Amino acid sequence: MSDSFDAYDDRDGDGRGDSDPGGPPRIPLPRASVEDTGRPLPDLDGLPDPAPLVLEHPVLKALLGAWALAACSPEETAAVEDHLGGCGSCADEALRLRGAVGLLQRPESLDLDPGLRTRVLDRCLDRRPPRIPLPVWATPYDAETARLDALLQDFGDAEWHAPVRLRWFDADKATSRRTTVAGVIAHLLSVDGLVAVALGLDDPMGEVAADAPTPAGRTEAYWRASHFPPTRSVRGPWREQSHDLVRTVSFTGGTAGKLAVAYGDFELPLHDAMLDRAFECWVHAEDIAEAVDYPYRPPAPRHLNRMIDLAARVLPAALAQRRQQGLASPLPGRHLAPAGEPGRSLRLEIEGLGGGEWLIPLDSPAAVGSAAHEVAHVALDGVEFCQLAAGHVSPAEAAAGQLGDREAIKDVLRAAASLSRM
Repeated sequence: MSDSFDAYDDRDGDGRGDSDPGGPPRIPLPRASVEDTGRPLPDLDGLPDPAPLVLEHPVLKALLGAWALAACSPEETAAVEDHLGGCGSCADEALRLRGAVGLLQRPESLDLDPGLRTRVLDRCLDRRPPRIPLPVWATPYDAETARLDALLQDFGDAEWHAPVRLRWFDADKATSRRTTVAGVIAHLLSVDGLVAVALGLDDPMGEVAADAPTPAGRTEAYWRASHFPPTRSVRGPWREQSHDLVRTVSFTGGTAGKLAVAYGDFELPLHDAMLDRAFECWVHAEDIAEAVDYPYRPPAPRHLNRMIDLAARVLPAALAQRRQQGLASPLPGRHLAPAGEPGRSLRLEIEGLGGGEWLIPLDSPAAVGSAAHEVAHVALDGVEFCQLAAGHVSPAEAAAGQLGDREAIKDVLRAAASLSRM
């Protein structure tokens, strides 16, 4: 072994063995690149195109599977496709294999336009109206739960346990609560249960007693009652409950829209509660998408418009509540307008998706918004206004344009942020 090793000893580092100092290197030196020599590169334009592959029928037939999977080289792909133009049996087999490959792929629904589902359903219902139609006020909830379910369909264990921070405003202060993707779905399940109870359906809380019958109280109780942190198993009960809600309000024929849904410290008519649940479903779907670094689009414009309209309608009551708590600015010009009479108003202009204009009465929830009594004007983007109402944007950052009474504008923006909750 020592004699053999000495024959390749290269103490000088020149690639030559000591056994033959004058001979050629036993280890070839690296080849120099033509780009390093300073010489011009060869002209490739004049070179002839490579000759196409000429393959026998059995070989081409054997390549059909790889061709259907897009796994052939460019030359093989050209040869196969040229062959398919003249061989009927191979063309039929290629068509069958391509169809089979399509069945192997999971549905790619996450990047679709959020309005596509609505347009397809509208087209289908125009051709054959449903025997039991879905009330218009329930369509946003139906659409948003379907979109969130599509987002969840490919999640693995890592995504289900990804951390999510729920954000809202409490007494004009930004507040947050840490949970997971599965915890968010458990939150939606427990709060949607308020609507289920109002409709006479089973309460997902079961025998679990909440400290307070509020969304936050029910959620905290549900989380505490779980022996382990919620996992992907919560998706099934949540989706089944959302289907039950949509089915039940459809069978009522829309007559249950005025049914009251209790949220603990306030109530909403059923048609507004379904809009509220659609809004929260979208907001938390964006929380989930952000946690897993996935893009998520806003709702269809007409659904977004309904959500904005709900927030605009409850703003006067939120203003009155903040006034009772001493959180609204005292103004010398403030007066309580009689019920049904016009009073001082703020014009809320929503631009972009779900756009429109709303006149918000400032001094009394029973007053009527009036252009003649307008004292301020605020312009916001539709999605930004919803982010404000969800507690994801602070009032100081929300308004794109402001004109008029600054204190009134501040009151309305803070009241919008106070609509947020866990």
